[in-house]
Amino acid sequence: MFEIFGIPSAALFGQLLIGLINGSFYALLSLGLAVIFGMLNIINFAHGAQYMLGAFAAYLLLELLGVNYWWALLVAPLIVGLIGVVIERTLLQWLYKLDHLYGLLLTFGLALVIEGLVRNRYGSAGLPYTVPESLTGGTNLGFMFLPNYRAWVIAASLGVCLATWFVIERTKLGAYLRAATENPTLVRAFGINVPLMITLTYGFGAALAAFAGVMAAPIYNVSPQMGSSLIIVVFAVVVIGGMGSIMGAIVTGFGLGIVEGLTKVFFPEASNTVIFVVMAIVLLVRPAGLFGRRT
Repeated sequence: MFEIFGIPSAALFGQLLIGLINGSFYALLSLGLAVIFGMLNIINFAHGAQYMLGAFAAYLLLELLGVNYWWALLVAPLIVGLIGVVIERTLLQWLYKLDHLYGLLLTFGLALVIEGLVRNRYGSAGLPYTVPESLTGGTNLGFMFLPNYRAWVIAASLGVCLATWFVIERTKLGAYLRAATENPTLVRAFGINVPLMITLTYGFGAALAAFAGVMAAPIYNVSPQMGSSLIIVVFAVVVIGGMGSIMGAIVTGFGLGIVEGLTKVFFPEASNTVIFVVMAIVLLVRPAGLFGRRT
């Protein structure tokens, strides 16, 4: 074992790995928030609850129907995405022309209701979810041991984030979506069903949160609080990256996960606050965020 800046290499790389894993979840969740805010202008405070619902859906699919992790990774986001579609059609569609505060308050209330219902049914104690057999074990890299499941989480998160960025920024569908947020009347003139696009966008954002929840289930206990404990940090990531910025959410999510991990090594007392310190500094220098645009 060797040392880097007086820190044992195993401890340093171990914290870097944890930072990358946390960054994977920050990026996925902030990406969903950025998509919803960028396209719908809604500050979706229910995002943490949708992340928690994804983990619980995977747990229930396994316990009640014997659905394994891989199928849960597909089915659970679909279920939560459909719930998101219902929420958008019944509640959110009436708020688009109002101040952001109304959307924030509504989704905050929804998050409290969802979390309360789940806690009432399953209690506050966490429920276990086993790592899929095909991803057990790990690889000795020489300087550290890399668990296979952790490596999968980082790779899958990065793949989903980049695929989402590509669809929104580089395809005709993404161009329609962006145009619909800026001039829906003009887009409708081309025969495009704008309300349907908006509904599906919210459902997709909710499904992204659920996807992150399913991946988190084998790492953390499945509990009603798992979303609420993360949502404030994720909002900070979105603000630092720039509200509504897709690339900002991805880069900032992974970057802040690494910063947080390194802080735990060199200055552990500040590890819980470093993200908010970074947010304060960024807002002083660039009020629109690192990748945001002034309006």
